[in-house]
Amino acid sequence: MTAPPESLKPAQTKRTHPVDEVLPIGKLATYGFQHVVAFYAGAVLVPIIIAGAINLPPEDLVKLITADLFTCGIASIIQAVGFWKIGVRLPLLQGVTFAGVSPIIAIGLAHGGGAPSLLYVYGAVIVAGVFTFLIAPVFIKLLKFFPPVVTGTLITIIGLCLVPVGALDAVTNPHTHETEPTNIRWFLYALGTIAIIVAIQRLFRGFMATIAVLLGLVIGCAVAFALGDMNFDKVGQAAAVGFTPPFLFGLPKFDFVACLTMIIVLLITAVESTGSTIATGEIVGKRIKAADIGNVLRADGLATAIGGIFNSFPYTAFSENVGLVRLTGVKSRWVVAAAGAIMILLGFLPKVAAVVASIPNPVLGGAALTLFATVAVVGIQTLGKVDFTDHRNLIIVTTSLALALWVTSYPDIAKAMPTGLNLIFGSGISIGAVAAIVLNIVFFHTGSRGPRVAGGGSITLAEVNAMTAERFTEVFGHVVQDVPWAVERAYAQRPFADTRALREAFQDAVLTGSSEQQLVLLNAFNDLGAEDETGHALAVDHVALSNLDESDHNDVVELATAYREHFGFPLIICARETEHFDRVLRNGWSRMDNSDSAEKAFALIEVAKIANYRFTDLVADANPIAAARFSRFNELS
Repeated sequence: MTAPPESLKPAQTKRTHPVDEVLPIGKLATYGFQHVVAFYAGAVLVPIIIAGAINLPPEDLVKLITADLFTCGIASIIQAVGFWKIGVRLPLLQGVTFAGVSPIIAIGLAHGGGAPSLLYVYGAVIVAGVFTFLIAPVFIKLLKFFPPVVTGTLITIIGLCLVPVGALDAVTNPHTHETEPTNIRWFLYALGTIAIIVAIQRLFRGFMATIAVLLGLVIGCAVAFALGDMNFDKVGQAAAVGFTPPFLFGLPKFDFVACLTMIIVLLITAVESTGSTIATGEIVGKRIKAADIGNVLRADGLATAIGGIFNSFPYTAFSENVGLVRLTGVKSRWVVAAAGAIMILLGFLPKVAAVVASIPNPVLGGAALTLFATVAVVGIQTLGKVDFTDHRNLIIVTTSLALALWVTSYPDIAKAMPTGLNLIFGSGISIGAVAAIVLNIVFFHTGSRGPRVAGGGSITLAEVNAMTAERFTEVFGHVVQDVPWAVERAYAQRPFADTRALREAFQDAVLTGSSEQQLVLLNAFNDLGAEDETGHALAVDHVALSNLDESDHNDVVELATAYREHFGFPLIICARETEHFDRVLRNGWSRMDNSDSAEKAFALIEVAKIANYRFTDLVADANPIAAARFSRFNELS
């Protein structure tokens, strides 16, 4: 056959994913600046808090802020643009992690405070960065040591241990920098800043809500300036243009326990980075693989090592900016690269850093209190996934929290410890992290208990096989909408040789019941659009149908009503595969043309999909390694 002439061949067009789209310069600059504004307050708070805690002179604080902004820009460009196997090439803006604040302060104070103590901090930061870079290819295998009971505990501890740092600033005289806890003036500044942040969150939505902390600081500073409690003397003294050179305070020094502490912090942030990457991948519609996680962590490690060289601290993705990507719908990674370029530029402007360094302590303390409390709440949300009916999880959390808060409340405990251990006991985060990780290993990774398959990592396969019918229903009933015959059919297939056999038991139960049993199962699901008396959706799996306006909700109810009248059971659609409202409607109305028997089979397949995802959720929180093929991380293979 003769080949068609070139003129008749279809034109070859290269498709560009929205993540890789290069926007016009004007849009890049505008959207990039928006990212910088949302990120700025959280980013500069870290060096300010550390400098205040270790008694760093004001002129050195200005240098820390410019170094922080400069290195944040480099870190963001590395992550968003990427090269070789470094950088995930997603719109992930990098900033200094709050997880490192308390350990860094502890390292600094343990070595006498002031600028000389930063040499030990930067030594530990560089070592931790190199460690993270090297461990990136195998990090997924370490996730079994960081189930929700560990990560939730650690994030909660980080938030709670940082609250006293903000509280101290909230009662500090901005003129003398001495603490005055009985002075109502400083209390009112801090409380007023908190009130402004809360009011903005309550009155505004979208982008304004994401910069509530920044606006709170700006308004608080304006009030303090008007009342004579803020001046810009440091701004006048600062150079218009400048650069903080590498190793500003001298060559780094290395302390074993300080390095170990910082490595633990980086492991925690690696877990957070993994979550942020997966979340961002979902937002921008890009599949995340194991190699991508490795690229993320290499970039985190490299950026952290660069941070240690350029007088900054550990880096991770800022969750505020992940939320901003979802909020704005701008998916281009080049926007984050533009934000990185803006931050590098700000790193050459000491006067900008001097303005930030002039924020009065009480105003800063009020903003810090809200940020640190927010970190603690994120940890509490993670702990909500944990099965506390199992005493082992309870012991891990309570013991780790007790040790962390004990050391935070009485830091002089470290003086009673032998040399080396005194640093671990000098920080509530350090001792809390070590306790949580070690106790998790002792309870769940020693002995021959077998793989954990449920209960947030507390229930082993052997225990599942030994369960009573009542306990099996309590743990697994939700997988099949708590329909008794389906749970009983799955339970009857014990003993389960492995996790896969347990999953198949539920799949078989759904698809092999009698016709009458299957109708009972289908009718156990709620109609799409149905709500309880408080207005909450009853079809809880359907994220696509949350937060609908009145008109869209009525469209869903109309579809669900027509479907039930036609087939006699509720319309069931697997939410995870139909994430958009319009697709739900098109899917539902198109199925109205099916025959009764065909639609029943179609509905059962959707039920099987939902059960499969629910099973994955239940097992994924248990042990990401033993159940790797069934967890969220099966996408990373």
